[in-house]
Amino acid sequence: MSHSFSNPEKALSAYETWLERQPLSENTRRTYSSQVSWYCDYLAGRQAKHGEPLNDPHARDYAVRDYKTYIKKKRRSKPSTVNLALAAIDHFYRFLGLGDADVRREELPQQAPRALEPEQQVAFLRAIERCPSTRDQAIAVLLFYTGIRLGECANLDMDDVRISARKGVVIIRSGKGDAYREVPLNAQARKALDAWLAERGENPPKDSETALFLNRRGQRLSTRSIDTVVRKQGREVGLTLSAHVLRHTCLTNLVRKGHDLVLVAEIAGHKRLETTRRYSLPSEKDRAAAMEDIQVEH
Repeated sequence: MSHSFSNPEKALSAYETWLERQPLSENTRRTYSSQVSWYCDYLAGRQAKHGEPLNDPHARDYAVRDYKTYIKKKRRSKPSTVNLALAAIDHFYRFLGLGDADVRREELPQQAPRALEPEQQVAFLRAIERCPSTRDQAIAVLLFYTGIRLGECANLDMDDVRISARKGVVIIRSGKGDAYREVPLNAQARKALDAWLAERGENPPKDSETALFLNRRGQRLSTRSIDTVVRKQGREVGLTLSAHVLRHTCLTNLVRKGHDLVLVAEIAGHKRLETTRRYSLPSEKDRAAAMEDIQVEH
């Protein structure tokens, strides 16, 4: 695909029409549209010194590099925002047929993935206790205490959960990279799943659906519906979260309680230990607490 434009406004209009047909989330389309709109405004207000940025690869690179400097210095954008803008602009240039701009990304400070703070975890678990839906309780507790991925949760079948009086396990038959693993279930997860299995058994679906979690029509619950369940429970106590945040919370808890990284990697289904090691990185709260701790009385 190749499109030739000299006018940034016309290029933006054509891009937005094309963007609506792309297999992206609504949030991603909205973000890309905003970022590319700001970039096109910038192009419209500057004089091209080395060719046409919408047609010439060299002029493209110079313009995007200058724009990167502009948003860093004039708009005071953080590194993550700069990189987001560059990703959107690359998408725009792929639409134009010019390919990605040759511009170095900003280096991001390493920090732990976002997880719920201890007091937030208590609030979330109490919200789950008050939830009237046995199914939703089981979903939230399972995600919170196993750290399985959203898609893995949606793919669970009845025989993937094995529970006895004192132990239990959830079987992930095809995780990331088609990997198999078994994740132990603690007492709270076993209790929540037992309650749901009993209720599900009393009202079996008509077509012998094997899925562990069902919707009102007796069909497998989608990943979107599962994530909605989690977000709803969070909103009950003023938390903005997702199934992914619950995964991060579980793995962070394991690491911070001193469990071996190899063990945590096995539970998480990580192929690379470096992925698991991120959970031992300091959070913003850790950094702030460290600086408060060095105060000297005088």
